[in-house]
Amino acid sequence: MDTCARTTPARLSLTLTGAVAVLSVAAIPAAALLAQPETPPFTVVETGERYASLQRAVDAIGDGEGTIAIASGTHRQCAVQEGGSISYLAAEPGKAVFDGVTCEGKAALVLRGRGAQVSGLVFRRMAVLDYNGAGIRLEQGDLTVAQSWFADSQQGILTADDPSSRIVIDKSTFSGLGTCEGSGGCAHSLYIGDYGHLRVTRSRFERGTGGHYVKARAARVEIAASSFDDSAGRGTNYMIDLPAGATGQITNNWFVQGRDKENYSAFIAVGAEDIRHSSDGLQIAGNDARFVPALSRSSTFVADWADAKLAIGQNNLGAGIKRYEKR
Repeated sequence: MDTCARTTPARLSLTLTGAVAVLSVAAIPAAALLAQPETPPFTVVETGERYASLQRAVDAIGDGEGTIAIASGTHRQCAVQEGGSISYLAAEPGKAVFDGVTCEGKAALVLRGRGAQVSGLVFRRMAVLDYNGAGIRLEQGDLTVAQSWFADSQQGILTADDPSSRIVIDKSTFSGLGTCEGSGGCAHSLYIGDYGHLRVTRSRFERGTGGHYVKARAARVEIAASSFDDSAGRGTNYMIDLPAGATGQITNNWFVQGRDKENYSAFIAVGAEDIRHSSDGLQIAGNDARFVPALSRSSTFVADWADAKLAIGQNNLGAGIKRYEKR
C-alpha cells in the first residue's frame, strides 16, 4: 500500500506562502531586525514630552519655568535659552556629555533668560574662532551649577555683566581650560563679568592651559573649600584674579603653584585693572598655599593694587611665599 500522503492544493499554497515568508525574513539585514527606535534624549519633565533636539526642548519651555532631563550619552548639539527659567539635569551625573558643538560661536549652552540651573553635565572640547569657546556662556540672569565638569576647552564658563544677578557653583571640576592665543587677551577656566555675587564652593580647578583659574569682576565673591592644583598647568597666571576689586571671602582653599607659569608673582590678585568695587573687609583666611615639590622660587600670596583694607587672617604658606604685597 502506498502510505505517502498527497499534498492537497490548499496545503501546497500554505507551504509556498511559508517559504516566501522565510525568504523575505532572510533578505532583511540582521542589524535592521535588531534595531529598535531610539528614545529621544531630552525630556521636558513637567509635560513628559521627549525631543531629539535640545533646542526644541528649550523652546518648548519658552518664557516659562521647566526642567529638561538629559539622557546619558554624547550629545553633539547646543542650545540658546532666550527667556524663562530652565533646569538642565543629567539623568545620571557625569554621563551626559556635550562634546565640541557650540551655538552662535559661543558655547554649548548660551543663556540669556531669567535664570538657569545646571546639574550633572559634562562639557568638553569647546573651541571657537575668537578663542572664547565655553561650556556655558551666561549673558544675563541667575545661574546655579552643581556637580558638573568642564574640560579641555578654551573656557569653562564665561559671562557678561549683570550686577543684579547671582552665580553659584558647587562641587564642580574645571580641567584643561584657558588660553592666551587670541588677540583680544586671555581666556580663563572661569571668567565672571560684573555680577552682583559669585559663590564657588567644594570645586576643583586643575591642569590650566593659560590665563587665570578664576577671574571675576563680581562685586562680592565667596570662594571656599575648593582646590587649585596648578601642578600640571601650562602657561598659567594667577589662581584667583579680582581685577575690579570685591568684598566677601576667600577661605579654606588649597593652592599648589606649578612650574610652568606665564606669571608666578602672586596667587591672589586684587584690583589689578579697573577698580569698580571696594575690597575693604575682603576676608582671606584658612587657606593652604605652596609650590609643587622641589620647586624653589619667590611669590606673593596676596598682591593688592587696590590699597584696600583687606582682612588677611591666618593662612598656611609654604617656603618662598610672602603673605602680602602692595603693588
